[in-house]
Amino acid sequence: MKHTLTRAVLAMALASAGAAHAQNLAIVNGKPVPSARLKALEQQVARSGRPVDDQVRAQLKEEAILREIFMQEAERRGLRASPEVKAQLELATQTVLIRELFADEQRRHPVTDAELRAEYDRIAQAMGQEYRARHILVDSEDEAKAVLAELAKGAKFEDLARQRSKDKGSGANGGDLDWATPDVFVPEFGQAMAQLGKGQTTAAPVKTQFGWHIIRVDDVRKAQLPDFETVKPQLQQQLQQQKLAKFQDELRAKAKVQ
Repeated sequence: MKHTLTRAVLAMALASAGAAHAQNLAIVNGKPVPSARLKALEQQVARSGRPVDDQVRAQLKEEAILREIFMQEAERRGLRASPEVKAQLELATQTVLIRELFADEQRRHPVTDAELRAEYDRIAQAMGQEYRARHILVDSEDEAKAVLAELAKGAKFEDLARQRSKDKGSGANGGDLDWATPDVFVPEFGQAMAQLGKGQTTAAPVKTQFGWHIIRVDDVRKAQLPDFETVKPQLQQQLQQQKLAKFQDELRAKAKVQ
């Protein structure tokens, strides 16, 4: 009977030790390192977008152990009592809590599919005209007027762009600038282009910081927005930032600051 009790007590002690070991990552100089610290490090890595595989997990385990070793030495030297350290710890605590506050707010008020769809529709409705234009860029107004004179005599715009344009990228393609909205160009160019209809060429050279342009519009259409699924991630990030900014402004407005 006595031996049976002894074995039972021993088994319970071993089970208890095993449970304690499962809760701890390691024992460093007699002090347990909780497994939760490894979990926290894994979450940090995951938030950065890196996958946490076995190799990374092993590296993080070693980091957690090293942190405990260094912390113990810092404690032994009494560094925690330093005013500078106390101030830095307070700032670090604030940083962690504020980050978690914002994460919690986003969990409580996520961006809904209805909000994303409404924002997509709003942007689509607000989009203006898109132009398929060509241009010939030269150094002087006289050169530009000479190009216009050649066009008036029947020269092909595409040929003159290849021969005379300083913009070698578009010039090689006959001056083609592909589809674009006026706002992607410098203001003088965009405004001049937007005044042209399909098939029209600027009557006078257009001066910008790059030189003198002759512009022709080949086609006009309503600006095309990429499909909803393509822009959904960007819209979600944008709306999340807007919601978070509103939350911050509301907290600031309610706070009593003297």
